[in-house]
Amino acid sequence: MKSGFAVLIGRSNVGKSTLINTLVGTKIAATSFRAQMTRNIIHGALTTPEGQVVFIDTPGIFKDKKSSLTGKLIERAKEALDGVDVILYVVDPTREIGSEERYTYGLIRHLDTPKILVINKSDLTQTERKHETEYERWGSDFDAVFSLSALRASHIQPLKEKVIELLPQGEPMYIDKQITNVNEYFWVAEIIREKIFSVFDKEVPYSMTVDVDSIEEKPDIFVIQARILTDQERYKKLIIGKGGNKIKEIGKMARKELEQSLNKKVYLELEVEIDIHWVERI
Repeated sequence: MKSGFAVLIGRSNVGKSTLINTLVGTKIAATSFRAQMTRNIIHGALTTPEGQVVFIDTPGIFKDKKSSLTGKLIERAKEALDGVDVILYVVDPTREIGSEERYTYGLIRHLDTPKILVINKSDLTQTERKHETEYERWGSDFDAVFSLSALRASHIQPLKEKVIELLPQGEPMYIDKQITNVNEYFWVAEIIREKIFSVFDKEVPYSMTVDVDSIEEKPDIFVIQARILTDQERYKKLIIGKGGNKIKEIGKMARKELEQSLNKKVYLELEVEIDIHWVERI
């Protein structure tokens, strides 16, 4: 049996989190069209008769915004490359190759680890994927090249088969139907944070995090208490909104997805607090 780790790496917003959800077949990573959604190393295990691959989602490489958070996330992504069996380098053909992409490419180009180039967003028109040829020229540096759509789950199976083919022999690392390394507190926090990204543009999402304090399962309902932490009073006011309209919108969106996933009613209590040290705990 084959068994091993396959890390997904690439710039922010190329679709890594969407891809890992599609590969595993369930939502384990929050997604957003904005940079820095993924902040932690998230595992997603795929088990087939041929073997088990543990996909590793990583923070996107995002070098335009200089901050302590950005630096931490880049280091976290680089550390995730150590000791893996396969590297999936995910690119977005709608975006041109620039200094940020070359930096990301440079992180993996010299490594002896088997590498797969994943050109995402094949569901878009050729006009929209205007830089695809530029990425295809890098193909000789990779063991395989796949064009697919993580969002539409198209052309996914060949990628799964190739990853397992490249894995070493080994026993499964995730057993008894466990598929991820994240617990329910982390997962709920990610869902809430995803909805904050959906509600707000630009700077607010990068200035906040979410802590879940308690999850209590009752016979007919989950009772969840969580706090949105931000580092400035002005962000707190924005997140709450006039008459609490924004925090209500975030809560409604999060509650809807949680109820669908948990198959039970959810009472979600959200508060917003100022904590200037939250980045230090990331």
